[in-house]
Formats: sequence, structure tokens, C-alpha cells
Amino acid sequence: MQIALDLAKKGMHTAKPNPRVGCIVVSENKIVGQGWHRQTGEAHAEAIALSEAGDKAKDSTVYSTLEPCTHFGQTPPCVEALIAAAVGKVVYAMEDPNPVVSGQSRKILESAEIEVISGVLSQESKDLNIGFHKRMKYGLPYIRTKIAASIDGKTALLNGKSQWISSKQSRDDVQLWRARSCALVTSIDTVIADDPSLNVRINDFSDIDQPTRVILDSQLRIRGDYKILKSPGDVIVYSLQQVHNDPIFEGMIENTNERDGHVSLESVFRDLAKKEINEVMFECGGTLNGALLKQNFIDEIIIYLAPCILGDQANNMFSLPAISAMSERYNFNLIQVDRTGDDIRVILRKANPV
Repeated sequence: MQIALDLAKKGMHTAKPNPRVGCIVVSENKIVGQGWHRQTGEAHAEAIALSEAGDKAKDSTVYSTLEPCTHFGQTPPCVEALIAAAVGKVVYAMEDPNPVVSGQSRKILESAEIEVISGVLSQESKDLNIGFHKRMKYGLPYIRTKIAASIDGKTALLNGKSQWISSKQSRDDVQLWRARSCALVTSIDTVIADDPSLNVRINDFSDIDQPTRVILDSQLRIRGDYKILKSPGDVIVYSLQQVHNDPIFEGMIENTNERDGHVSLESVFRDLAKKEINEVMFECGGTLNGALLKQNFIDEIIIYLAPCILGDQANNMFSLPAISAMSERYNFNLIQVDRTGDDIRVILRKANPV
């Protein structure tokens, strides 16, 4: 199953919005077929692995990182291919959270006298597809925010300057997190202050795989000369205003609900989920990060801590009202700590995970 998971990771940047899935076919203790899902519309991992195995698939054991699909979509059901190949056993890591599929393949395969085992490395498979899982289960994308900060928790000087707090190695690492995201989100304040491109800058990264860039702009202050609008890929501007006087924005602006004078974050996330956005990464300032945290939307925080101090007058990671009791604090689980260049990368996940 670990081999199948490693194959699934090859679709990290390309399989979206579909889940990342890997599969191997084993006969007489040898891998006779393997595959991974590359992108929407192409063959699923099981179909590729079975095709490679050919006649050797008969009575084999098939390891898949996700429950084989049972319905016709852009490709035929994988359970039919498994039955047609006369495999002997199917082992999958986790049930498909898609309600159209969930739990159905076991019944179909067992009725065809194929042994089924599930739950092998299930958490690893879930982590690989954590956004797909959340979208299918709750109708919301997985929300991740990335923060570069000094060791005293500051993200920018009082005058707004923040380039560069983190090391080049940390900034390169951010590109990998961007690449696995379906959407990159920021605020109009960040666009005005920093004029970011907010795209993936990795060698040989295809333009068609660029994440959707999303700007939260309640009063529609966006202008056509910002870098975020000029790179390949889709751009969505969520606003309380409906019409922009610049025709360049035709088709970009999505009118959404209001909350406290700003675009409703929940409405934005619900709409992104309908657009099949699995994983969202925020790159923004303390005001928006504070709103995300206060409204309990953040699933994961990635913090790059640089070995410098900016002082108490610099900007904070999260702008929040004062907390009067420890019981009111926002709790996360520490998932991982690594070194990236001169920095420390800390990954935190919501205490009550998806």
C-alpha cells in the first residue's frame, strides 16, 4: 500500500479536482502492474494498473489507495474492470467520501466473489486527499494558511514592509504548497500593498495546472495593472459590488453575501466547493487571518519562523480581539517541525480535524 501511496503522490499537482490515487497489481509476490491518476478525464489508477498487468491480473491482489469507483463519470467504473480482470483480492486504504461511491464497491466486489480488505494506511490516504475528503463530507474546501514570521511572531514592519522575512529555501518550499492547492486566496489589501503574482513558480510546472487565484475585495478596489491578473490561470474576485467599470474584469467578479461589511467567508468557501476546489491556501495579512481564525475556518497553519526579531510595533500574525481567559484560546495540534534554510517550518492542524 505504501508503494501505491507513493504512486498517488505523482498526481499531487495534476489530479485535482479528482482525488490522488495510486494502484498496484501483485501476483506471486511481484508487482505486475501499476498506475496513478494523472488528471481529470484520464484513466483511473486501477484501470492503468490492470491494463499493464494484462492476463497476470487474474487471481492477483490489487492495492488501491482509495475505494474503487462504482459509477460512470468521464471514465467507466473501476469495479467493473476489476471483476472483468478476475482479480482475487482488492485491498484499499479508505472508503471514498463521495456519497455516490462510499461503501458500494465492497458489496459489488464481494458479490463477484472477490475478497475485499479496507483500512490499510487509511490515515495516510486521507491526508493525501484531505481537501477532497472535506469537500465531499461537508461541502467546504480544506483551508490552509501560510504565514512567514519573525521569531517574535511578526509578519511585517509597522510600515507594511515584509520582503523578505523568510529565507529563499522557505520561499521555494511555499511553491510546493501552492502547487498542490486548487486555489490561492488573498485580500485586496495584500494585493494593493505587495502586488503579488500569487502563482506557482516551479520549473516545468504546466500553466493548465496553475491554481485559481482568488481575491476578496468587498468594495471592488482591484485595478487591471496588478500582477495577480496577468499570469496564466483563472482569477475570481469576490465582492459585494457587482459591476466594475474596467471591461478586463468581465467574468472574474462573483457577487457574494455580506458579513459585517465584508464578503462572507462561508459564502465564498461554499461557492469554491461547488467549483470543485478541494484545497485552499491563504496568503494574506493579520486582519484576514484573524477573521478566518475567529470564524473557525482554518484547518491548517504553515508558519515559517525566521531567526529575527521585529519588535512589538510590527504587525501580528492574527488580528484578534483580546482574550480574557485561557479557555478562549484557539487550539491546534502540532503536526510537524522542520528546518527550511535558516528558518523553522511549523505545521499546525485544527484540534478537531476533518
